[in-house]
Amino acid sequence: MRFSMTAIVVVAVVAIVLFGAKRLPELARSLGQSMRILKSEAKAMRSEDEPDGSAPAARPQVAPQPAAKTVQTAPGTSATARPVAEPGAGQDAPDGDRPH
Repeated sequence: MRFSMTAIVVVAVVAIVLFGAKRLPELARSLGQSMRILKSEAKAMRSEDEPDGSAPAARPQVAPQPAAKTVQTAPGTSATARPVAEPGAGQDAPDGDRPH
């Protein structure tokens, strides 16, 4: 099944009119994430059906690093957002802006 360039352009214009140019990247990102989840779940279901001898070896578990938190100056503005690192539980943190 081949799509002509005209059909692709018409679909793109309709998508921009329906969803708006600002929302399209968000929709594409969520669609990609959903496809990755679906693919991993399908792979897991296939591996459950295989006998134990042919199952792939499990990788060693690695503790995930905590994600950096993002601080925003005003709700909804992402241009001024910046990641910040929080001190660990056992480390001494400077008192800086923390209330006492």
